[in-house]
Amino acid sequence: MPSEFFNTSEVLEAILETIDEGIHVIDPKGQTIFYNGVAANHDGMKRSEVLGKPLLEAFPSLNHKSSTLLRVIKSEKPIYNYSQSYVNAHGRIIETLNTTLPIYVDGFMIGAIEIAKDYSSLKQLSERLADLESSLKTIKSPERKTAGNGGLYSFTEILTCDKGFKGLISQGKKAARSTSSVLVYGESGVGKELFVQSIHQESSRSKEPFIAQNCAALPESLLESLLFGTAKGSYTGAVERQGLFELANGGTLFLDELQSMPIDLQAKLLRVLEDGFIRRIGGTKSVQVNVRIMAAMNIDPKKAVSENRLRPDLFYRLNVLSYELPPLRERIDDIELLSEHFISIFNSKLGLSIKGMDKKTKDYFRKYHWPGNVRELKHTLEFMMNHTENDVLNLEDLPQFLKKRNPSEKLLPLREAMIEMETKLITEALLQTNGNVFQASKLLQIPRQTLQYKIKKHI
Repeated sequence: MPSEFFNTSEVLEAILETIDEGIHVIDPKGQTIFYNGVAANHDGMKRSEVLGKPLLEAFPSLNHKSSTLLRVIKSEKPIYNYSQSYVNAHGRIIETLNTTLPIYVDGFMIGAIEIAKDYSSLKQLSERLADLESSLKTIKSPERKTAGNGGLYSFTEILTCDKGFKGLISQGKKAARSTSSVLVYGESGVGKELFVQSIHQESSRSKEPFIAQNCAALPESLLESLLFGTAKGSYTGAVERQGLFELANGGTLFLDELQSMPIDLQAKLLRVLEDGFIRRIGGTKSVQVNVRIMAAMNIDPKKAVSENRLRPDLFYRLNVLSYELPPLRERIDDIELLSEHFISIFNSKLGLSIKGMDKKTKDYFRKYHWPGNVRELKHTLEFMMNHTENDVLNLEDLPQFLKKRNPSEKLLPLREAMIEMETKLITEALLQTNGNVFQASKLLQIPRQTLQYKIKKHI
């Protein structure tokens, strides 16, 4: 069909309908002017019950303070990744993760748009996980590899011939005799969880729970309730539930990617480290817990502090026992040692009898940068052993993306590459608009406030 038969509003509406996220748009008076099918499914509503109606009429459990859309209309400021719990007009509890933005045309705010993700299932899954952890905690077994304590590794399973890494293992064994908190940092894939599990296994807490939680995996409110637990009635549908601090009582709580934990939540973590008391969300009673905190980060903690991703006081509290695990490219001799180990594992797992790697492949492995470290090495060998037709691995067995790479070429970390590209685009937009932030934001198709934030952060 010729393009002249389409108009802009029809095309825009068709695009918004195809997006696999809930889209809800209101005008400055709080009346819904767009509401896609995904949003209706999330909210358990019919579109006719919401479209064209005042927001608070369609969702009577909300008010001007609890509605993210109405808050943005009032403040004219965006809200990012905010979890919202409310009851729809049919009495069903709805939980979404929202990013809500003001809409501007020619410098005037004409409404607000909300992009919502349904995380009810994610929340239920995390709560089931907490319940499972609680039930497994009661399991007692003299065996090391049990579901009861969650610990799977010990120092004997850390393979290295690197002198520096051996020194770190020796320090880790000494840390096992302590009760102080532990901070481990290093690139992704170097074995940080293996290291902290080994400390736990060597410690007097080895028969008690080892519970791990990735701080980047959940939105703030869900992470907080998972860590601290909830009191009945603290929010819509809340029940009495133990958090991970209580479930790990007597043992170890491992917090991975600590720099991703929101700053406000870091303050609560610091208080637990200082006095050993936690309070469930919405509760009034404080409970004392005996938990050893171990944390891991995939960036240098000093850099995280300078970027306001880690509280300085929390860093100093954790920095008593801190260990930087070296990347695989700095442990050249470990590459062959670990390769032989993984080949042995996959021979047994896949029913093969691969004898090893030829010299060219060994040389390639020694020169390659290994940005994914030990994890990448393991997955590469698994791929090669699944595809080889020979009894000795060679360069032809490499994954396609590795065949095309110069082994000495360094891969820029994704975060740094994105920041570099973002800074370049923003600078170009500002040059084209003679420094006019509003015009630059239109050129980049992002909200003006978002652009101002990025300019302050990167330029």
